[in-house]
Amino acid sequence: MIASIIEYQKAREELQSLEVQLAQTMKAHPLGSKRFTKVGFRKMIVRLHEELAHFEHSEEARHPATPSQRT
Repeated sequence: MIASIIEYQKAREELQSLEVQLAQTMKAHPLGSKRFTKVGFRKMIVRLHEELAHFEHSEEARHPATPSQRT
């Protein structure tokens, strides 16, 4: 699970990268081809969307701790 703003930002970047890779795979390999790869991309994208949504509704997202508060 995402526990900080930094992890959240990394997850957003990973999500964007996966979406680009899925689009490229779908363009290069039409229906019926590379099916398992596409399913894998979609599963990872769904997982990241769920984690991002969970974090966005968390207390850390609403009130990020400053470095001095993390002791």
